[in-house]
Amino acid sequence: MRLAIIVNTAPRIRIAFIGILTAVFSTVCAFSQTNTLSTTSPLEVIELVGNKLIIETPFKYQLSVPPPNKTFNGVQVIDFGRTFGLKQAAVAYATTILNAPVAMDFTMQFEHNDGCKIWLNNQLVYEKNGERAINLKYEERGVEMGNECKLPLKKGNNLLLIKSETRGKEWKVYIQPPSTKGAILNKTIIYPGIGLVGMKYIDKSLANVSNWLVVGPFKNDGNAGLNEVFPPEKEIAFGYMYQGIDEPVTWTIPKVEVLGGMINPKKWGTSYNWNYHNGGMAWAMEKLAELSGEKRYKDYAVNFCDFHLNGIPFVNYQVKTLNADSSANKEILGVPLLDFTLAPSLPLVYRLQKDASFPNKAAYQEFVDKMINYAVNEQLRMPGSNIFTRLTPQKYTTWVDDMFMGIPFLVQASIYTQDAKLKKKLLDDAASQVINFSTQVWDSDANLYRHAKFSDSNNLMPHWSRANGWGIWATSEVLMNLPKNHPQYKAILEHYRKHVAALVKLQNANGFWYNVLDRTDSKEEVSGTAIFTMAIARGVNYGWLDAETYKPIVMKAWNALKTKIDSDGTVHDICMGTMCSDDVNYYINRPYFDDDTHGLFAVMFAGIEVENLVRGKDLNKMAAK
Repeated sequence: MRLAIIVNTAPRIRIAFIGILTAVFSTVCAFSQTNTLSTTSPLEVIELVGNKLIIETPFKYQLSVPPPNKTFNGVQVIDFGRTFGLKQAAVAYATTILNAPVAMDFTMQFEHNDGCKIWLNNQLVYEKNGERAINLKYEERGVEMGNECKLPLKKGNNLLLIKSETRGKEWKVYIQPPSTKGAILNKTIIYPGIGLVGMKYIDKSLANVSNWLVVGPFKNDGNAGLNEVFPPEKEIAFGYMYQGIDEPVTWTIPKVEVLGGMINPKKWGTSYNWNYHNGGMAWAMEKLAELSGEKRYKDYAVNFCDFHLNGIPFVNYQVKTLNADSSANKEILGVPLLDFTLAPSLPLVYRLQKDASFPNKAAYQEFVDKMINYAVNEQLRMPGSNIFTRLTPQKYTTWVDDMFMGIPFLVQASIYTQDAKLKKKLLDDAASQVINFSTQVWDSDANLYRHAKFSDSNNLMPHWSRANGWGIWATSEVLMNLPKNHPQYKAILEHYRKHVAALVKLQNANGFWYNVLDRTDSKEEVSGTAIFTMAIARGVNYGWLDAETYKPIVMKAWNALKTKIDSDGTVHDICMGTMCSDDVNYYINRPYFDDDTHGLFAVMFAGIEVENLVRGKDLNKMAAK
């Protein structure tokens, strides 16, 4: 009653009192949360993370009409055939506006079937006649097109007009800016805007639906080809009917497609995109299911694998038929990069090892066998050393990331296959990769990895935390499965121990590692810390490291990680994925996010290894049995 009187008669006291109660409640909640995790086993902590992910991951496509990209920094497709049909030989036109922030010469790449003409501001800039097929060459980070021309853009609006013919088969025009490799190197590229916004007599509602206007089809008798001049070449007139092949035609927009995309997409990639860190998350869930005995974690992994295998025809339809070059999960169709081939396939090959039979096992086997063939016969390798390499940002760039992107799959595939020769080939390859990567990206003075190396440059890249994580993770996977009498086992073990010794010196007083390992002005970071926690715990569990020396280091790191994990399973302070650069500030200034799966699956694996450490499991002896 006394409290009620104070509240009712003293507003200022009431407000102050409520403020005190709020502060106390917040403190109690914070203490409760911290106390909960501080007394929670590693298994229980990572179950919080796994449970949250299960609740938040729908494994569904959401239908929508995506708005057109208003910056000309990617592929634009004009599909005349889907709009007008492919019944007979024909000609049609497409137009848009390129808006340049400054006067500039802008190179445009393109592919087209049959003949094509292009005008910029009423000046012919490209012409090619004759029958031809479209030839797109898909590479690691995009697509290469066989034709190009230079566009002298004036500042402001520039009218682009394309005339395309078909001989009755294909009928598309693809255009894009040239390679964006410079962007990967953190260089600034100026792109013009694209779309109908700057065109007179076009309502904004239309510009929000399409970047292009099209008109046609007009007659193509096969003799005149592109040379016959139709009225749209002379004047673009709205509210006017042109005589088409069978009936009058007027300007319209290309067929607008409904696409299936990810639900609540994230900047780093939604948790069920086809990508290495999401495949890694599904792999971690399989491991968590084994450790906990809880079926729901395995169900998550099965859902991930089945969603992608069953969705391949749909993704192929969106990319190949609907021209959705940026379609969700297009990478599963065969982008030649380990991030989208071997690494996300880990949960599939792991399930094949563990489950004797399941309904769609044949589909798993077909896909995994395809990935094994890719690893052995198709993946780009460095001439002379045979290690995995890339074309981006430059030809034969060695990324430490590719140790994780490729080597664990080689190891898991060697366990899966029943072919003795292939088994040995894959495991030998994995071991050689660990040794040979060191010839490119290992800093023998610091005993750390530099993020990447360009084959034709001596520029030194920073000791990025997660890159070192990828390297030591891959190394530990090999050590776990390589026979001790293998000729490269001792060298790999020595390399692992050197790396651990260097890393231990860089652990800070709070138990974390910095995002750039040897730069204390960079922030503490979760994913790298989690991988190092896992790798060192794994060393103790398998007998590669002295338990008395290294267990306290592991526990200090794990206790640090727990301060970044909320009681609802949210994980904080995970560095966003990066390209590579020799500018250390590029890494220091990378944004951090909550629940980025780059960090979630690393935390999951760390918790599994720390749980084994706490339980006192000698995994080396268990493996020997």
